[in-house]
Amino acid sequence: MRVLLQRVSRAEVRIRETSGSRVSGRIERGYLLLVGLTHTDGEVQAEWMADKIAGLRLFADAEEKMNLSLAEVGGAVLAVSQFTLYGDTAKGRRPSFIDAARPEHARPLYERFVALLRERGLVVETGEFGAMMDVELVNDGPVTLWLERA
Repeated sequence: MRVLLQRVSRAEVRIRETSGSRVSGRIERGYLLLVGLTHTDGEVQAEWMADKIAGLRLFADAEEKMNLSLAEVGGAVLAVSQFTLYGDTAKGRRPSFIDAARPEHARPLYERFVALLRERGLVVETGEFGAMMDVELVNDGPVTLWLERA
C-alpha cells in the first residue's frame, strides 16, 4: 500500500462527467491522500496506514515545531484512489500498471481504508473510485510524505 500525503490548506476533487463536473470531496486544513493499492494488500496494510496517518504530527505547535496531529488542529482528510502510484516506468516509454491491484480487489480495500480513518475519529472526504477526477490543492509548507507498507 502506498500513500502520497500532502499537508494542505485546502483541497478539492471534482468528478468529470459528460455534462461538466461535480465536487465529490472538499476540505480545508488537513491531508490530501493519494492512495495506491497492490495485489497483496489487505487488512493489515490498511490498518497500519490508517494508524500511521491518524498519529502523524505534521502541524506546527506554538513554537513552530511539527508537533500536532490532524485531530489536534481540527483538520480533515481528502482520500483519492490513485492506481498510478504503482506505475512502473523501468522499461519503455509507457508505464506498466501490472503491480496495481485490480478494481475488484482495490475498491473494497480502498473503502475499508476510508472507514478505518473514520473509525479513528478523522473527518474524511473522498474522490470516486475509478472516475476521472480533477484534484486541486494548496500544499501547505509544502509538506509531502511518501508512506508505504508492504
